[in-house]
Amino acid sequence: MQPRNMSMSGVVDLAAVKAAQEAKAKAEQARAEAARQGGGAAGAAISPASLVIDVDEAGFEREVLQRSTEVPVVIDFWAEWCEPCKQLSPLLERLTQEYNGRFLLAKIDVDANQMLMQQFGVQGIPAVFAVVAGQALPLFQGAAPEAQIRQTLDQLIQVGEERFGLTGLVVDAGADDEQAPAPAEVPAGPYDALLEAAVRALDAGDLAGAVQAYKNVLSDDPANTEAKLGLAQAELLRRVQGLDPQAVRKDAADRPADVQAQITAADLDLVGGHVEDAFGRLIDAVRRSVGDDRDAARVRLLELFEVVGADDPRVTAARTALARVLF
Repeated sequence: MQPRNMSMSGVVDLAAVKAAQEAKAKAEQARAEAARQGGGAAGAAISPASLVIDVDEAGFEREVLQRSTEVPVVIDFWAEWCEPCKQLSPLLERLTQEYNGRFLLAKIDVDANQMLMQQFGVQGIPAVFAVVAGQALPLFQGAAPEAQIRQTLDQLIQVGEERFGLTGLVVDAGADDEQAPAPAEVPAGPYDALLEAAVRALDAGDLAGAVQAYKNVLSDDPANTEAKLGLAQAELLRRVQGLDPQAVRKDAADRPADVQAQITAADLDLVGGHVEDAFGRLIDAVRRSVGDDRDAARVRLLELFEVVGADDPRVTAARTALARVLF
């Protein structure tokens, strides 16, 4: 699985020598001003919980642009209905804590902040950007393996240090203990251990292990919603693992009548956050094909409905379109 834009190539484009020098000077000026005012200066300790923040349009300049003069700010564009976001966002939050102040994570709900989504040119979610010394950098779009995300974050941190002198924030590990009440204990459900094992397997990139863990739950509880959704997502990620996106998309474009080529491309569309493209591709495949090929496209479309979720309006629209094609 190769998400789009999984590189720091955007840094080269945005940071020509003159622009980099100007941004560095502005960052140093902003840090000096913050230090004179006694707040937000680099080196001021913050709590671990403050490393991950929810940002809206009203607070964007303060929470993202101004903070980016102290530390790189990674932006996670997400939405409640986005199932791939539910896999990526927790991973980004965990890595933010692990990097311990080397960057901040700003979470932006695209449904509530359409203007920011448009300003960044977000075409699908999840989408991840960064802001360094006021400069916006595209990182990647869609689900991504942890190893590739780590590599991108390392490159981002290196750029922040070398070009703009951003060395990160000091984190006070004890600050949260004083401010946050102890979480209430929640009784474990009968399948919590198995579901947790599946999530751990996903985080570790063990897709086969995740699939088996979800199947173990469903063997005893076939109606378990969380396991059904998790299994659909894990199987999708396993199908696209190791694929060359450019080759897959070229194959689909060169052979529009090849149903299997369209099915594979639809999987990549969905992983990349292009939900409607994936659905439309498979509905067209159903329309053009007959027999086993038609059934294969229909079955894969139903599987992708499971990944996105039955309540998503795009699923509802695609079901209606599929019914028109079939009947």
